[in-house]
Amino acid sequence: MRIVYQRCCGMDVHKNSVTACVLLIDEDGELRMEKRNFRTMTRDLKEMSTWLASLRVEGIAMEATGVYWKPVWNILEAEEKFRLLLVNAHHIKHVPGRKTDQKDSEWIAELLQHGLLKASFVPPRAIRRLRDLTRMRVKIRQTLASFANRIQKVLEDANIKLGSVASDVLGVSGRHMLQALVEGQQDPQQLAGLAQGRLREKREELQLALEGHITDHHRFQLKFLLDFVEFGERQMSQLEAEIQRLLHEVEPGPIAPESAETEAPATRLKSPLETVVELWDTIPGIDKLAASTLVAEMGADMNQFPSAGHAAKWTGICPGNKESAGKRLSGKTPKGNVWLRRALCQAAWAASRTKNTYLAAQYHHLIVRKGKKKTIVAVAHTMLIIAYYMAQRQCTYQELGGDYFHRLNADSVKHRMVQKLRSLGYEVTLTPVSPEPSAQAV
Repeated sequence: MRIVYQRCCGMDVHKNSVTACVLLIDEDGELRMEKRNFRTMTRDLKEMSTWLASLRVEGIAMEATGVYWKPVWNILEAEEKFRLLLVNAHHIKHVPGRKTDQKDSEWIAELLQHGLLKASFVPPRAIRRLRDLTRMRVKIRQTLASFANRIQKVLEDANIKLGSVASDVLGVSGRHMLQALVEGQQDPQQLAGLAQGRLREKREELQLALEGHITDHHRFQLKFLLDFVEFGERQMSQLEAEIQRLLHEVEPGPIAPESAETEAPATRLKSPLETVVELWDTIPGIDKLAASTLVAEMGADMNQFPSAGHAAKWTGICPGNKESAGKRLSGKTPKGNVWLRRALCQAAWAASRTKNTYLAAQYHHLIVRKGKKKTIVAVAHTMLIIAYYMAQRQCTYQELGGDYFHRLNADSVKHRMVQKLRSLGYEVTLTPVSPEPSAQAV
């Protein structure tokens, strides 16, 4: 086989050790192998980088093993001397007869030497920083939601039915009432008087709901949980501010000409990430929070994916492709980026409830045959394809309308409606009032 790298290295990365195998081809064409083990301390990883640089290694490949590859990647990436490849372990884990770390690293190096490894997508450092924060935001939101549910359980234990009247127990009115309960207030009339806004119209129901049996034990739990929720919300505000700062951060560009100094100050430059977030925010079902998650997972440059189909496969929201002897065996979606898939599915649920939009029409068009869960994945797939082309072409979202499928299949819809009316005993005569609309091109 053709040799792609004259000097390459394969690494088997673990929590406490790294096994590096270097394959070298000297001037006489002889193959030479050098293998060394290193610890994963920063000093040892820098020593490994120096050793690889002394051997003039061109390419380095390593498996994506949890989070253990990240510190190795960061140190080698900072050197800017090597071409790094992160390889999906699923592609090479079934190779027989290579059970030790030494042979694993040797096999990775051999595959890399012949160019048989496919590199996984590793976003730039700025995107990786943003991704860390957006994933942390998801976990904190989940934690806050669990504590909110715990507050509701404490109220139910005290027979306080606030959640049966107020849609949001932790809203402005609900927090005033909970704080009063913690401070010892038990008069239902006084507690109901703390309602604000439209909830004041339900004061009589609130009096009944707030008449319970609350004890000091319940007050201690409520105070503990409320303090944690307030602390988490403050942390969320700081985290959101840092996410926005990273989105708005503009990479340094070329120096402006001297003549520009005399002109009026220009408006603030938008970063590529901020531009893409604003574009994706126009898609029904996607808000700025979801758009920032998409940017953190995919980046703003779609050139890393050869096509929209590759992006869908990487995300894990495309149909499976398992076929043998001309028979389709499974259509299960493949594994992919679970963070991006979750964000797209949540956005698809929101889009399915919008009015007069193509995505809502697609949801109602498919749900009859596929059911809710498969339909949501299909809508999420469509949203990803839309986002891909919007970022690639830097264009705004073009709405096709909620009647798109009716216009696309106007004859079949007309025939179906006529048959329904005839089945009910009506004689139907159709008289067109205007030229029949034609479906727009997708």
